Amino acid sequence: MKEITIREKIEQMERENLASWATLDENSKGRDRDEPQCDIRPVFQRDRDRILHSKSFRRLKNKTQVFLTPKGDHYRTRLSHTLEVSQNARTIAKALRLNEDLVEAIALGHDLGHTPFGHSGERVLNDLCEGGFVHSEQSVRIVEKLEKSGNGLNLTWEVRDGIKNHQTDSMPATPEGQIVRLSDKIAYVNHDIDDAIRGNLLCEADIPSDIRTVIGSSTKERLDTLIHDVIIQSMNNEKISMSDEISQAMFDLRKFMFEHVYKNEIAKAEEVKARRMIEQLFEYYMENIDSIPDKFRNMLNEGEAKDRVVCDYIAGMTDQYAISKFNEYYMPTAWHVDNF
Repeated sequence: MKEITIREKIEQMERENLASWATLDENSKGRDRDEPQCDIRPVFQRDRDRILHSKSFRRLKNKTQVFLTPKGDHYRTRLSHTLEVSQNARTIAKALRLNEDLVEAIALGHDLGHTPFGHSGERVLNDLCEGGFVHSEQSVRIVEKLEKSGNGLNLTWEVRDGIKNHQTDSMPATPEGQIVRLSDKIAYVNHDIDDAIRGNLLCEADIPSDIRTVIGSSTKERLDTLIHDVIIQSMNNEKISMSDEISQAMFDLRKFMFEHVYKNEIAKAEEVKARRMIEQLFEYYMENIDSIPDKFRNMLNEGEAKDRVVCDYIAGMTDQYAISKFNEYYMPTAWHVDNF
């Protein structure tokens, strides 16, 4: 009799212990390219590990979340945001007995496609690239094509679906993907308030009292209220949702943040410079395509449009790398002659 593998034992435990509406590893729609199963890890755990070890994931530590090049060690970066999304999502998934590995894989991969300088960089590339630029679609492009020198990570369909559809105007096919979609909003609204308070852009008392009455007057209280509400509502309905009261308060809080933080002149003081920097980098690479690495130029031979390839390269840059390349191309250096 063939001995059962550790992976198969884990899959058996999923069948026995996860909720009836959970997405089981063994029921995955699979990968674009077939490959042998791991004897230890189910497919969604392998996807999580592949994302965690990718170059694009490591670069998130030096990409802007909201505040461009902030002076201070405690402001969020795109990486710390991703980890907070993952933690919120795993808490909800565990309580609902859904697939934590799938939730974590989607959460860790959902923002891989973000540009340097946050959403301001995304808007520039969207204007410049003929086919447009959306960070969620770029995240999928990274895991399907750009990572591993053009081979991609070959992730499962469910993880790619959750990454692609994590934004407000989309809906993932799995309940785990829907958890990440809500957890993303819960995370960024709360940590952006924390960062805005740290940057003296607002204080807790500035948040309208009717919002604070419903969801709390501190980061801890808000997270506790929002996460509990998602769990309670979803457990009763077997779909990922919030109560009407909490959902409205969340909507009002996001609206408040857009008006007072995301569009704040102080917080966005450097955004014009960042936009022009990316515009000029795009122009430079369009005129000097040989300046980008071979692995990107090779995509031209595969039929990719030049502006898309340039967008791929710029989007993958960290904030500091983009600044250094801009300085290299556009800032003069001192001319000297050795007289020795």
